[in-house]
This record gives sequence, structure tokens and C-alpha cells, in this order.
Amino acid sequence: MRVLVIEDNVRLAELTVSGLERRGFACDVAVCLSDADSALDGAVYDAIVLDLGLPDGDGVAWLTNRRQYRQMPPAIIQTARGALEDRVTGLDAGADDYVVKPVEIDELAARIRALLRRPGPRVQTVLEAGNLQFDTAARMARYGECPIDLSRREADLLELLLRRAGTVVRREAIEDALYNFNEPVTPNAVEAAVSRLRRKLDEAGANGALHTIRGVGYMLKDVAA
Repeated sequence: MRVLVIEDNVRLAELTVSGLERRGFACDVAVCLSDADSALDGAVYDAIVLDLGLPDGDGVAWLTNRRQYRQMPPAIIQTARGALEDRVTGLDAGADDYVVKPVEIDELAARIRALLRRPGPRVQTVLEAGNLQFDTAARMARYGECPIDLSRREADLLELLLRRAGTVVRREAIEDALYNFNEPVTPNAVEAAVSRLRRKLDEAGANGALHTIRGVGYMLKDVAA
């Protein structure tokens, strides 16, 4: 799952990202609203964590505008504004949840997972292709009755491929989904991640599920158990 953290306090942003990444999330940081717009227009996120007092505007007004004119992922406001009026305003502006700083990282991660479990067209919790299943909230995969132990990167890759099962996912799209903007990516990083995932799928019995489309990308196909 990929999360955009919108926070101008550099130290807090670093702590939030570090904590979420240890709990299985891939994260990008935007230190202002214009950076957040650029990030949302250039990548797909499962959720955003939004501060309110930002250098180039107020997060509540920005969220209201984004919700009105553009499709948005679920949003959690994380702010020092703890008054009842502030919480009501934030939720009415389109936030899906509201937490007051300081918040424990385990609670924040749990709230993000809870958002992604909510029913509705925004999020499909369990992805399936034949007998291959992946629970996007619990980050657990299985083939038939066989659990598949995946690293965070492998889980993110499987989720991406399952969401587009039966279609080719370009190498560039995989790189964008697996690595944040500031993370160095080696030339063969995507190929190595695909190779590790393919090996684990084969070991679980899903032989031939992951296909390489040479020069283009990769595709996941249904394989019956």
C-alpha cells in the first residue's frame, strides 16, 4: 500500500514515514500542498496522511477542493488542532479520519488499514486471480490453502499485478509503485523483485502465473490449483 504523507515538519515526516514503512507501507512525502498536488497527479496512492497548517495553504480548504473536483484516496488528517470544532470541520471537509498529534505510529497504521477495509468502490480488500488471493489490509497472500511469505516489496508488487490481472503492467509503472520519489533504484531492481515473487508463487504451486512480456512489462494470469 502506498501512502502520501503531507507534512511540513521534516523531522515528524521522517518519523512517520519510517514507522509506516516498518509496518509494510510504501511512503512519499510532500512538504506543501503544491507538492501534494504534483504527487497525486503523478502516482496512485491508497491513502494520504494530511497535516493542516502548511506553508502554502490550509489543508482543510485544499481537501475540500480536491474532493470536489478530483478523485481522491482516503484521507486521515493528522494535526495539532484538537478542538471539537476543528475535528468536525475536518471531517465535514472530506477527511475519512482525524487524529490529534502526537499519535502513536501503531495507531496511525491501524487507522490506515481500517480505512482500506471499509466497503465501497474505493477499495477492494481481498484481491483474487483464480486460487491466488491477497488481503490488502492484512498484507497476507495465499495460493489455495498455502500461505505465501512475502516481503513488503513483494507484497506491493503482487497487489499491483493482481489489481491489473490479465493485463500487461509496464516496467515503469511497477517502478513508480514500488519505490518512493527519493529512493535510489538500481537498473535491475524491478527484475529482481519480479524474480523473487515468481519464485515464491511457483513454490506455493502457482506455477506459470507471472509472465514476462519482453521489452514491455509483466502480467499475472489466473492459474487453477
